[in-house]
Amino acid sequence: MIAALPADQAFAALRAALALQWIGGRSAGARLICREGESLPPRSLGGLLNLVTAPRVQVLGREELAFFASLDAGARASLLDRLLATPVGATVLCGDSPLIEEFSSYADRHESPLWQTSSTPGEVLDRLSEYQHELDASSTVLHGVFLEVYGLGVMLSGESSTGKSELALELLSRGHRLIADDAPKLTRVAPQVIEGTCPDALRNFLEVRGLGILNVRRMFGDSAIKRNKRLRLIVHLVRLEETSLPAEVRLSGARATRYILDVAIPEITLPIAPGRNLAVLVECAVRDHILRLGGYNAERDLMERLQDEMTGGAA
Repeated sequence: MIAALPADQAFAALRAALALQWIGGRSAGARLICREGESLPPRSLGGLLNLVTAPRVQVLGREELAFFASLDAGARASLLDRLLATPVGATVLCGDSPLIEEFSSYADRHESPLWQTSSTPGEVLDRLSEYQHELDASSTVLHGVFLEVYGLGVMLSGESSTGKSELALELLSRGHRLIADDAPKLTRVAPQVIEGTCPDALRNFLEVRGLGILNVRRMFGDSAIKRNKRLRLIVHLVRLEETSLPAEVRLSGARATRYILDVAIPEITLPIAPGRNLAVLVECAVRDHILRLGGYNAERDLMERLQDEMTGGAA
């Protein structure tokens, strides 16, 4: 549940990221986008034009604006009345249109917030989703580097100077993708789902000791960046001399469970030492985790083979 959200508060929060302009219904700053105590499903604060089940913020892109332009004056007036007469919410127009003044006139008449941006509908919906996460109390910020490795959201954690950023840089060079460095924001978007995103100010950047701040998008291209991902695995880096792993982890690995926002996330402790290829180890950890999610367990397979060998030998 989130607190009551007036239009002027939402506009102030979104204005810089989307270069929003308030072009109609300027007197409706106190109009509610969400009512007090209302529970919104994930990613439901904003949506594309839908007059049946209207999202709180309706987003109109090029196709929707072209559809309005194709209508005759009477049909368009009726549709604008339906769109802008809803008791809660706001409307965002993406791009320019010859109908801007007509939209503004109807928004003034109905005292309905009407905003305009040069951003694409996809960018607006992504930012609205992130803003909904910010309004939700079920979020936290953790220290680490959040990456997508083989399609899985992986958090590299560990004490300062354990080489998280250097490891992330090597994984990026191997074709994996960066989501957030240093302070990924984690939000519980469903009962057992944690999603990680990057604060706007830090997006695309990675800090590496000795190299300073690197712009990953400019160095590796757009494909090296991912906006958000579900957290599925934590790889915790520790110095070999500072850890004492029990003998049984030789077979099962140093596995544990970390609870983030009451959601259980598998964690692997990975000792670091000179000569260890950590990027390969992380890739193997992810591949093995994918197999485990599919029901295959390597150490159980080995133990069953050995048991069969001993049983057969005894017979």
